[in-house]
Amino acid sequence: MTEDHDHVGLTDTYASRRYFEKFERITAHMGRVAAVMQAEQSLTKQEVEVLTRYIRSIAFSFRALGLKYLLAGRDTGQFFGSLTMDKHESGFPTAQELMVMANDAQQAERHLAGMPSAAQLKNQMVAQIIGEQQIPTRLQFALSQRLYYEDLLRGDLFWARNDPEVAWLSGVGDRRRYMVHWAVYDSQINLPTIYLMEVEDTGRTALPNDQRRWPEVQAHLIGQSLGGLKLLTIAKGLDESFDDLHPKRLRRIHIGPMYSHAYTLQHGPIREVLEQAAAPQGEDWALAWTDEVLESESVREERAGWFSRVEREIFALDPFSGRGVETGATRMERSIILPERPFQVLAEKNPPGFASVTKYVVSPGGRVLRY
Repeated sequence: MTEDHDHVGLTDTYASRRYFEKFERITAHMGRVAAVMQAEQSLTKQEVEVLTRYIRSIAFSFRALGLKYLLAGRDTGQFFGSLTMDKHESGFPTAQELMVMANDAQQAERHLAGMPSAAQLKNQMVAQIIGEQQIPTRLQFALSQRLYYEDLLRGDLFWARNDPEVAWLSGVGDRRRYMVHWAVYDSQINLPTIYLMEVEDTGRTALPNDQRRWPEVQAHLIGQSLGGLKLLTIAKGLDESFDDLHPKRLRRIHIGPMYSHAYTLQHGPIREVLEQAAAPQGEDWALAWTDEVLESESVREERAGWFSRVEREIFALDPFSGRGVETGATRMERSIILPERPFQVLAEKNPPGFASVTKYVVSPGGRVLRY
C-alpha cells in the first residue's frame, strides 16, 4: 500500500478486492436499515424511496471503481494506479476518485469505441490460456476497463455533486408541497451526504415548471451544501432568498465514517471494539450514520416593499441544554450499523458516549435488529 499522511493507495490485489466486497455488503445492509427506519416512522416512505436510490447509486459507484482497480497490484503492462482511500477520517475513497470517475464518464463512449468487445476479449483470453498456457493478465485488465466504462455509460452513479431534483408531495393551486433532494460527496471529509427538504411553494408557476426559479434554487442549494454549514443557515438562506418558497423540513444524512480494523486508522472505542471482535472476513466493520433534522414550528409575516407581506419560517431548535443553537437543528441522532460479532464486543465493553447511539445489528442473512 502507498501512503501519505491521511490517504492510502490500495496497491495489493486482494486487499483492494476485499475492500470493495466489504462495501458491497455494507451498501446492501444500508437499504435494509432504511426500511427498518421507515417501519419505526423515523423516515417517511418518500424519504426512504429517495434515500434508497442514493444508496443504490453509491453501490454502483463502488462497483465501477472495483472494476477499474480489479487488477491493482498486477503486471498489466502499464501503470494505472490504485484506489486512494481516506484511512483516517472516513474509510471511504477520496473525493478525487469520484472526480476522476466523472471525467472518465464523459469520455466513456470514445474509450469503448476503441476497445474490442467483451466477447472478443474473453475469446482471446481462452486462446492464451490454452495455446500459450499463460495467465492472460493484460487481457483481464483490458476487460476490466471495458466493463468499467460500460458501467459509467450505464449511469445512475453517485457523483461528487448530484444536483437537486424535485418531486410533488401534495397540494394544488396556490400551495403545493414538494420534496427537493440532492447529494454531495463532501471533499473535506470524503463522505457522501444526502439532503432531503420538504418545501411549500406559493409561486404563480409550479416550481418544477418555473424556468426562472428552479435553476436558481438548484444553484443556491448546491452552493450551500457544505458539511460545515448548519441546517438552520441553509434553510434560512432559502427562505429569505425566495419569497414564495417555504422550507418546512430539512434533513441531512451523513453516511460514514466506515471503521475497519484492517483498513482504517481511526482512534477511539470503536477501533478497540473491532480489534477485540476479531470478526471473520467481510464482517470486520462498522458504519456511522448521522441524521440531522430541522423543522419549521410556525410562520411569521414581514413587510416586503410598500404594499405586500411575505411569510418567513420560524424553525424549532433542540431545546435541551441550548444544543439547538450549537447544532442548528431540531434534533440530531447518531446511529451505527455493524455486524453481530462487533456488536457483542461493543455491548460488553459499553464504552462512554455510545449509550445514546442507536445500534443497527445486521446479519449475513439480511436480518436487522435495533438496539
